[in-house]
Amino acid sequence: MTDLRPPQGAQAALRALKLLKLFSMEQPELSLAQLSSMAGLNKTTTHRLLRALQSEALIDRNGATSTYRLGAGLMALGVQALASSDLRRRVRPLLKSLAQETGETATLEVPIENCMLILDEVAGSHLIAATGHVGTRWPLHGTSTGKAYLAFAEDTVERLVDPLKPVTPKTITSVEEFNRQLADVRKRGYALAADELEVGYSAVAVVVRGVLGDVQGCISLGGPTHRMTTSRCAELGTRLTNAVSRLQL
Repeated sequence: MTDLRPPQGAQAALRALKLLKLFSMEQPELSLAQLSSMAGLNKTTTHRLLRALQSEALIDRNGATSTYRLGAGLMALGVQALASSDLRRRVRPLLKSLAQETGETATLEVPIENCMLILDEVAGSHLIAATGHVGTRWPLHGTSTGKAYLAFAEDTVERLVDPLKPVTPKTITSVEEFNRQLADVRKRGYALAADELEVGYSAVAVVVRGVLGDVQGCISLGGPTHRMTTSRCAELGTRLTNAVSRLQL
């Protein structure tokens, strides 16, 4: 098993990365005081790290408000990461065919910390569809892809997602119920999420495995809940399962 513990002497780098991860869609700009408090660092250390990140264009400072935001350097790195992703390149043709055949939005997502990151996305042909979310992170337990991943992950739900925070009124917050759903995922081969990430949106997902059988990511098909009926989800789940079984990675 790969040792993911940070090497000795990496404290400053880890602290800087921690600061970068504090920014979100809900909080795109943060003050020095906020960053210091959220990171558990004193203001002097936080300011020094921010200056270092700013020198590499990874952080920008808003002169009018004295707040900080992610910089253009991170955007460039993100574009480079997407372009160099072998998984994205290999799965892209499948996403296109799935979106064209089903009319629903197809996504490729990978686990990162306690979230699923949308690595790629192809919109379906329906006028009402989810699009424009590449680079977005969604909570593991609120997504079909997160459920698919957790069903076959070596780790436990309690360690990866604790607590199960509600995202919508339909989000599962009971570990016992969540584990029962994961058992169902393992039996049928695909995961379902209905109104659990966003009311009115539902999706079906399966895992993508490498040549050694390791889970490399997940593929989903999603759309408005009124279109994703029980029979429709079963149809899409079977289609996804068959499509992924033919995928050569």
